[in-house]
Amino acid sequence: MPPLDPGEYSIAELGPELKDVEDVDELEAILEAEKEGEDRTGAVTLIESRIEKFSEDGEDGDTGDLDPGDMSVADIGNAVRDIEEVEDLEALLEAEEGAEDRDSAKRLIQKRIDDLSESEDDGEEEEVEAESPDERHPELDHPTNDKRHVRAIDDGTYEDMWVYCETQQGDMLDVSREMLGKARELIDQYNEDYGEAEQVVAVLVGDDVEKHTEECIELGADVVVTAEDDRLGRFRHKPYTRIFCDMARWGGDPGEGNPDPAEWRDYDEPRYVLFPATNNGRDLSALVQAELDSGLASDCSGLYIEDAEISNPVKTGEPGTTKTFERILHMKRPDFSGFEYSTILCIDNPHRDFHPQGGSVIPGSFEVPDPDPDREGEVVEWDGDIDDGWFRVEVTDHDVLDEGVDLTGNEVVVAMGRGIGDNPTKGMELGIELADCFEEADVGVTRGIVTGSYQFDANVEQYTHEERQIGETGQVIAPDLYIAAGISGAVQHKVGMDDSDVIVAINTDPDARIRDFSDYFIEGDLFEVLPGLIDAVESGDVSEALAAVAAPGGGGDD
Repeated sequence: MPPLDPGEYSIAELGPELKDVEDVDELEAILEAEKEGEDRTGAVTLIESRIEKFSEDGEDGDTGDLDPGDMSVADIGNAVRDIEEVEDLEALLEAEEGAEDRDSAKRLIQKRIDDLSESEDDGEEEEVEAESPDERHPELDHPTNDKRHVRAIDDGTYEDMWVYCETQQGDMLDVSREMLGKARELIDQYNEDYGEAEQVVAVLVGDDVEKHTEECIELGADVVVTAEDDRLGRFRHKPYTRIFCDMARWGGDPGEGNPDPAEWRDYDEPRYVLFPATNNGRDLSALVQAELDSGLASDCSGLYIEDAEISNPVKTGEPGTTKTFERILHMKRPDFSGFEYSTILCIDNPHRDFHPQGGSVIPGSFEVPDPDPDREGEVVEWDGDIDDGWFRVEVTDHDVLDEGVDLTGNEVVVAMGRGIGDNPTKGMELGIELADCFEEADVGVTRGIVTGSYQFDANVEQYTHEERQIGETGQVIAPDLYIAAGISGAVQHKVGMDDSDVIVAINTDPDARIRDFSDYFIEGDLFEVLPGLIDAVESGDVSEALAAVAAPGGGGDD
């Protein structure tokens, strides 16, 4: 049996699961299991690339067996990164010229030759001192030079993972609980991997937030830092940013204008920071990371910590070399295509540090942990000065907007996607009719319906608004039954419904991404499948309904 069953994971989930498997024999067993099971092209490619990585590691850069005639250009690009001798590369270049003679392949080999040659030529030169932005561009204004917090740190000390625990109207948000649980998991593994004893630090800012300190500790925090003031009852950009940044620099030594000493910590800044990807959390995360002169990965749904090998000369300081950066927080987020994940890394430059490594987390990405009443932790009160000038804008009155449609409490959700395009109104009518067959059910839509140019009749138009959108920028739901009609399965949408107990997908495309994470996949036109499903559900037997639409001529199930 392989160490893991690839059939239990979607392609997006398989990558992180494989990161701890380094044995080629185990990887080949996983590959065989995938081929004998679902045999997904993307999964096979992912496993094969992992096998190639560790197979190449064992070859110690030996190019004797490399035949460019049997290699794709991408294969050559991967291979040359591990070749350190110019003579070996020149032999490979000659072999390529005598075989396929591909310009793109030759450019890759020649670039590696040039990089190594340049590195050797520069080996005797003294290191060039880094220039500041105003030195590099004296013709430009540099107003940020005078900002108190914008001050890059070089070779600083960093520890701990900080979690901003957002509260609203006195209650702590579930996403704050999710982040504390994930942070506890990450730091426990981090301490084991690196032999450290770093901590999870929860941050509470607001009015009457001290009541949440005990819960933060029970959920995983080792330290809770609080800032209490009745003027902080409502989120304000200026004071919240200044307070968090002062907490982050408290006790450190980042340069001119050092903060007061702190008995509970002595590092310059946090190693990692997490914020919720809520409206307020997105604002605060961007402002804080800018003030601390670092970077931000927004709207993340996956996190893990491991070393990273980087060959980018901007990061290594010299071309043609590969450098291992340790303890890097890998932050996964759906990319702009909607079908893949991008992994964002916040890595130092040779002459300046990028810390804290920070990201905002999409609500619903992680499980809320079970509280541990026996956990012990420390509560620290921030006692800095709050400037009255931070409250230049005063809220004199406000209205609470209608929260709209809440899909989270339904046992069944019928979601409609772009597959309704042939007859948008009829497609929505079928979705509404199917939802009406259940007692606790409602209709949701994808972002494509909300932002598309579909024309709907008045009787269904109310079901197509943004308040019913499911996904990364909409609602995150976990019904007992989720029926996805005409939905391709973009990662942003997957984030919103992946925790559903049973997922039934209907799509004309047998290779639609949603098939990878559906319990039942029905290949067919929703205009033909939904009427049969409605009739079968009305008969009172859902299993009979699924069998009816999955019968020959009606589609197929996974």
